[in-house]
Amino acid sequence: MGIDLVTVWAVIILFGVMMYVIMDGFDLGIGILFPLMPDKEDRDVMMNTVAPVWDGNETWLVLGGAGLLAAFPLAYAVILSALYLPLIFMLIALIFRGVAFEFRFKATDESRHWWDKAFIFGSIATAFFQGVTLGAYLNGITVTNRAFAGGPLDWITPFSLFTGVGLVIAYALLGSTWLIMKTEGEIQRHMFRLTRTAVWALLAVMVILSLWTPLLHERIAERGFSMPNFTGFAPVPGLG
Repeated sequence: MGIDLVTVWAVIILFGVMMYVIMDGFDLGIGILFPLMPDKEDRDVMMNTVAPVWDGNETWLVLGGAGLLAAFPLAYAVILSALYLPLIFMLIALIFRGVAFEFRFKATDESRHWWDKAFIFGSIATAFFQGVTLGAYLNGITVTNRAFAGGPLDWITPFSLFTGVGLVIAYALLGSTWLIMKTEGEIQRHMFRLTRTAVWALLAVMVILSLWTPLLHERIAERGFSMPNFTGFAPVPGLG
């Protein structure tokens, strides 16, 4: 029995994406939570918890993208053509975040707030546009003759914008739980309070997306809510 390379590469890419979401998610979550912790000392502690690992965590994103290019070049070409703008916006935000991370520690007290704002903007925008990209992909891409045939703004839909907000909430939850593990005292107590709120917010997002996703297209709704398909798909949101 031979090895199915398509399945192997799909698993590798999915593993890379999953690891990126988990590993870089708490990094981005710390930036998302920055506005809720205005004290300089608290922000220093938050950034110090990820200082040794933050740049390495982003390599998982490179693995997923390189794997898609190497194993599925046609899919890579179609997806990148359809989602150039949100992906470019995400990369710009990552640059803001990376530069702000390094320069904040070297900044004077008078100029540090600018780097804090850049770090916040970069973290929130990165998470948002990653979610938008996911939502646009789930919503479908117009393809004709094996090439993208849609418009440059097709990715802007209510569903994709909602998934963008949902991923920001998810990363905020990852950031708060990371800080619960890595800090103590008042910061940890504050993160416990934020985590309780973020959990309920994320559960609400998951419920809405679980209902909204199969209703995106009539054909998918017919298949998803018909028997016996419904019995098989019904446990998926609960597992999520």
